[in-house]
Amino acid sequence: MEERIMTRKTADNLLKDPYRPGYHFAAFAADGRPGDPNGAFYADGRYHLMYLYREEAEDAFHWGHISSTDLLHWRNHPDALGSDEGDRGCFSGGAFVDDDQTAYLTFWKFASKDGKDPGGIDIAYSRPPYDEWKRLRPLAIPGSREIWGTKDIEVGGKLRHVGCADPSNIWKANGVYYMQTGNLCVLNAYGREAGSDPFYQGDWVDLFRSKDLKNWEYVDRFYQNPHSGEDWPDATEDDMCPSYLPLFDKPKNGAPTGKMLQLFIAHNKGTQYYVGHQEGEKFIPESHGRMSWVDNSFFAPEALIDGENRHIAWCWLQDNLPDDFGKFGWSGVYTFPRVLWLEGDELRMAPAEELDRLMINGERFLIGEQKEAQKIVLRNPASFRLKAEIAMKDAREAGFVVRKSEDGKEFCRISVNAEEKKLVMELSHSGKNIREAAPFEIRGGKVKLDIFVDQSVVEVYADDRQGIARRIYPTSPEKSLGVESLGTGADYGEVSTWEMMPTNAY
Repeated sequence: MEERIMTRKTADNLLKDPYRPGYHFAAFAADGRPGDPNGAFYADGRYHLMYLYREEAEDAFHWGHISSTDLLHWRNHPDALGSDEGDRGCFSGGAFVDDDQTAYLTFWKFASKDGKDPGGIDIAYSRPPYDEWKRLRPLAIPGSREIWGTKDIEVGGKLRHVGCADPSNIWKANGVYYMQTGNLCVLNAYGREAGSDPFYQGDWVDLFRSKDLKNWEYVDRFYQNPHSGEDWPDATEDDMCPSYLPLFDKPKNGAPTGKMLQLFIAHNKGTQYYVGHQEGEKFIPESHGRMSWVDNSFFAPEALIDGENRHIAWCWLQDNLPDDFGKFGWSGVYTFPRVLWLEGDELRMAPAEELDRLMINGERFLIGEQKEAQKIVLRNPASFRLKAEIAMKDAREAGFVVRKSEDGKEFCRISVNAEEKKLVMELSHSGKNIREAAPFEIRGGKVKLDIFVDQSVVEVYADDRQGIARRIYPTSPEKSLGVESLGTGADYGEVSTWEMMPTNAY
């Protein structure tokens, strides 16, 4: 009885939390630090997503498991992964569904406390309804006992240090299974010091293959950073949380382009990607882009391909407040599902269309050609969607301010800056003072903005070509509710807004 009362109180407290999102996935009463999305897969009309969290009682890292048919409302499953023989659980990895509908989770396993295994890359499997997961044995790729997350392999008569951390999703080609491993631990151990071997510096991953998912052999480096662009990863950036999936030419029901997307993080600079093609057992990067520009708050991408050829990705918004779990009883927020596709040689992105179903109480505001900032009075300014098509004319910038305090000192300012050729999100005294600017060039003199506000989460998309997402923390949430247009000279036409129906149960 007492436990039931406490559960109800916890739920009520979460509902009252002004920073807890309503329609972005947020962990329920869990410490999502780290809170990487993991193990995403689609099977039998259902989306499955795992979330990394720290289980307090064991002081071990688990994979929570949720599933959905609409990418909006999620059903809890028993944890897919947890501690094993007294270890501290696991970190990140991916998922794969084989032809017989068996699903496999790849993950970075902690070393056992009793010394029986050094940790490394482990694999678990399950059959529909994917509620019970069993581990394949022995360990798929045992790591080094000396430096966790690494493995020493002899290649051409020489010792090579390879990654044994953060495995990618598995993929299958010509009856052979493949999997990447991340390189952070090797980079830290062998590539950080001045004068260290350049071979171990920067971003790269190692490739392993198997014919039976149990016995894995090392192949080689999967790709080499060609450093052919102005903002390509430098020697300090690693490649972890890799996701490797095909790109299609439309957001939905598109045809394969023959190009692959390597999503990954550098721990110091956040989420980024390569678009390229595969030649034999090598990935050849052709272009590079980032999804985080000022820090690493947009973190740990995880993606899947669904039944309509949609490449759908989530990221962890890790710009948390200090000790947020201790203060609020939960931690861990994901971006909502972002659909990625290739148009020509440009990676495009848009929020999953399912989010349209949450739009209620629509309103329209005729702003027209702007001479001064105009206030927009909304039903629920803490949870809404706003769409606008803005003709820039001679305007230097245009956009909107959201979550503005009554005294004007706190705000989130979203703009397209024509001179800088940037999409900008500026936070003032909202947890962090940050100005994040993403490359964005206006085409045809107009820009379409799609802005989502969800309590402490703000996401913006511009022309389905660029996006920024962050968390914000007004010091007085109940008073920081102002919404207004900004800039002079631009023609805002008619601005459409909707209240957004919450989907999180708590």
